[in-house]
Amino acid sequence: MKILILCTGNSCRSQMAHGFLQHFDEKLTVRSAGTEPARQVNQTAVKVMKEAGIDISHHTPKMVDQYINDEWDYVITVCDHANETCPIFMGKVKHRLHMGFEDPSHAKGSEEFILSEFYRIRDQIKNDFHLLYVEQLKPLL
Repeated sequence: MKILILCTGNSCRSQMAHGFLQHFDEKLTVRSAGTEPARQVNQTAVKVMKEAGIDISHHTPKMVDQYINDEWDYVITVCDHANETCPIFMGKVKHRLHMGFEDPSHAKGSEEFILSEFYRIRDQIKNDFHLLYVEQLKPLL
């Protein structure tokens, strides 16, 4: 099963979702990309994922264009901007889903507050993607 997760910068939320899905089942082919990819994965996202037992430090943001002609079982947007600007795929997409999450990299305040936002969003992504995996993906494998 092939799954593409889209976000604007492909540096935080989509990378976390990518890490969790791949962790839930290594047989899944998971990729993530952005409509406006950042230069690198957000280091706080790397930190909070590592604390959850998942290493995304080797991930790199990618442009969605490199996947536009591929076939996908699922294309999942995780931010409203990517959902609104999601390109039309020339390849075949069986299911397109939107699972919106706030961007923790936009949090303002103390270092402690910002980190708490990363934990909160990480845990939401983990819970929502685990539910998706158990209810929709795993039965198809």
